[in-house]
Amino acid sequence: MTTVSPTPETTPAATSLAAPHVSVGQTPPPSMRLRELAFGAACAAAVRAAARMGVADALGETPASAAELALVVDAEPVPLQRLLRALCCYGIFSETPDGKFVHSEMSRLLREDDPNSLRYIALWCTEPWTWEVWPHLDDAVRSGSSVFPETFGKGFFEYLHQDAGESAQVFNRAMTTSSVQSAQDVADLLDLTGVTTVVDIGGGQGHVLASLLEKHPSVHGTLLDLPGVVARADARLRDGGRLADRVRIVPGDCREDIPVEADLYIIKNILEWDDESTRRTLRNVVSAARSGARVVIIENLVDDSPSMRFTTAMDLLLLLNVGGAKHTRESLVGRMSDAGLQVGEIHPVNAYLHAFECVVP
Repeated sequence: MTTVSPTPETTPAATSLAAPHVSVGQTPPPSMRLRELAFGAACAAAVRAAARMGVADALGETPASAAELALVVDAEPVPLQRLLRALCCYGIFSETPDGKFVHSEMSRLLREDDPNSLRYIALWCTEPWTWEVWPHLDDAVRSGSSVFPETFGKGFFEYLHQDAGESAQVFNRAMTTSSVQSAQDVADLLDLTGVTTVVDIGGGQGHVLASLLEKHPSVHGTLLDLPGVVARADARLRDGGRLADRVRIVPGDCREDIPVEADLYIIKNILEWDDESTRRTLRNVVSAARSGARVVIIENLVDDSPSMRFTTAMDLLLLLNVGGAKHTRESLVGRMSDAGLQVGEIHPVNAYLHAFECVVP
């Protein structure tokens, strides 16, 4: 997308939009804070609008007016200014005293070319179907189960792939973004001393596995996930890729069987289904592994203070979509112990992920 390059002259439209600098004052009283939270959908919608319009991509390193940005993103200047000012209240973009806009740390994360971009994750969390299920949260809390089938007439993934193709593509981009960004953190954390074989269970496109293999040239790996998922595996792992000679790609459902023996099993961000599916997966690992094999389980936790707002929100969305849940430390350790794993140390991976080190008895 073209980036704004302001001209020396200020256009009449830009002059009319100039306004005093907008600043956020002291912490509001509880009554105002609750009002703001009740209007939380407006913030989510504003983030989505900016992401879809490519506003962050259009804004370069030079302050730009709403009128200048509007020419690039094909919008009306005044409504765009209103959108930007709403986002500035949350630290997404900043407004200068002369009414122009500049990037903030958060607005840069909406750029598609930012190495830590959250553009597709922001879109995924605000896809059209989300606005239809959130109002039924009270029903999900009362029943303890997903409201998706009643709302859309079919299960979440069935709907996604049959009726919401664009949303499915956003989902794939969001999951890829998240996996790529955390893969190096996982590779940097894990000590593979004595490990010659590793399997990434439910590993998606295999970004974590690829990062591990690149860091440890003597290690061989296996990627296990559903057929439609591994068909899109990271190019480094597929035939002709630079890691292909050290990789097996195995299509399968880890809830049904794990036909792989390895020194190290990695399970990242998949133990979010119903309890029975989680228990089956962990039991399958124990059945497949030899005594002494390591199992590293990596998850977001709802009782992790720095990321609780994010993980508790995802926890509720999982309840709505598939009847699943994020875990607390206690609940995840309980599931692992019930499956027969010996739980060891717990390590932070980054600001929102933890790795649980386990051993098969």
